[in-house]
Amino acid sequence: MLVRTLSTLECTKLLAANRVGHLACAKDGQPYVVCFNYAYADSHLYAFSLPGKKIDWMRANPSVCAHVVEHTQGRGWKSVIVDGRFEELPDQIGHKLQRDHAWSVLSKHADWWEPGALKPVIPPASHSLPHVFFRILVEEMSGREASE
Repeated sequence: MLVRTLSTLECTKLLAANRVGHLACAKDGQPYVVCFNYAYADSHLYAFSLPGKKIDWMRANPSVCAHVVEHTQGRGWKSVIVDGRFEELPDQIGHKLQRDHAWSVLSKHADWWEPGALKPVIPPASHSLPHVFFRILVEEMSGREASE
């Protein structure tokens, strides 16, 4: 197996070509990792979620890490790690352009709202939970590729 470092351009292309990754956040020294759907544009990973643990934790500590992996031929793979900063895009005056941009970037993909709009629990009495649009500013990224 041969492992090599990906260039910044190769990392960017991998982020743009994929839609699912793992998002890590931490609160009070405890890490938490979840799968998330995203869309990459202008040095940001754009995403959408209902309120919950991940949103609460990222609000408390906006330093996050994302991991995207792509399997290639045989046992090969490409992987990118992003160190970044959570930025909530609230439905408020002053954030409309950023929120509309997030919507535009995400809605280019089929079923962009899944699974961010779904919860694996009994629905609450109120179905009017506010949806949370957010983005991860890519502050640093690195990648590797393994091939046979």
